[in-house]
Amino acid sequence: MSLQDLLISTHEKVSFSLRDLYSRYGYTQYKMSKFEEYDLYARNKDFLISDKVITFTDLSGKLMALKPDVTLSIVKNSMDEPDALQKLYYAENVYRAQKGAHAYKEIMQVGLECMGKVDDYCLCEVLTLATKSLLTISDNVVMNISHLGFLSDLIDGIGISVQNKTKAIQFVGQKNYHELSLLCREMQIDEEKIAKFLQIINTTGSPETVLPVISRLAAGITDIAPVERLLRVVQAIGDTDAKKILHFDFSVVDDLHYYNGLVFKGFVQGLPQSILSGGQYDKLMSKMNRRSCAIGFAVYMDMLERLDVGKESYDVDIVLIYEDGVEASELRSCVDSLIAQGNRVMAQQKVPQNVRYRQMMKYACGEVSILE
Repeated sequence: MSLQDLLISTHEKVSFSLRDLYSRYGYTQYKMSKFEEYDLYARNKDFLISDKVITFTDLSGKLMALKPDVTLSIVKNSMDEPDALQKLYYAENVYRAQKGAHAYKEIMQVGLECMGKVDDYCLCEVLTLATKSLLTISDNVVMNISHLGFLSDLIDGIGISVQNKTKAIQFVGQKNYHELSLLCREMQIDEEKIAKFLQIINTTGSPETVLPVISRLAAGITDIAPVERLLRVVQAIGDTDAKKILHFDFSVVDDLHYYNGLVFKGFVQGLPQSILSGGQYDKLMSKMNRRSCAIGFAVYMDMLERLDVGKESYDVDIVLIYEDGVEASELRSCVDSLIAQGNRVMAQQKVPQNVRYRQMMKYACGEVSILE
């Protein structure tokens, strides 16, 4: 392990690796201001992970917000070029309240956006980069994918009313098939259609295995072209490690007001929630008067902190105690020698409080001895 690896945190190393990954695929960095007009977020609260936003009034009297999201700012400030393609990545701190928490937190968020003429290759590239991002964090990961546009059309196709559509999608996301069945029966939908619908949304597994099955079952109920397109995108990824972690699951859902096609969530073993989330958000673009299409994702870097919970963790490897009057050059040489051996070293005259260390040593008369 190099000295640089010892000196930077896992959080920082992952951030550096992700930014390098995105830049190698031609994505350029987007830098945003810490503040945006609050109206931008107020009009799109459903798109935000948390609707709690820190606001203040600036000197001109405008109500401003400390940024809780990056995507909205990118869409607002980017050019609307439906026949071109903009590829941007970002590493920004956002400010939001965590679910169940009563305080705001500064969170590093790393991600990318692809806007404009989004074709099959763009979908393939973004999905590949999302899976590579997960694999940068851990080998024990899975990427759950779905297609919200197809699910929406399927719900329409079996006869669920517009008024009950949101409720039906919530039941699918919760895998609450009992309540979903009751909802369908309340609307007097044919039992054969209900059975086929439940079979479709309960079909999970590797995309190349389940997508042809879903296409066959859905034929005659709704247009299967979106599923066929998704299958082409998955096959274009090729036989790679990225493809091996893909898992199709209709329970991956998002707000229909913003998302319209491929959606996905990435999970790392040891974390109860997704660390990565993304998808196609053409409806958000339209809502913000944009003609372009778009797809993107974000990695929530604060989740990395939870991976170390319960593991032995130290602030330094060695606390080196020295007495007053020691020759500074000799002590510096000793510290440098210990660091060159791959240690993190804290030199102190007294045992420091609230510092976790692997070993305590003493430096005296040019010699190092172990105290503990």
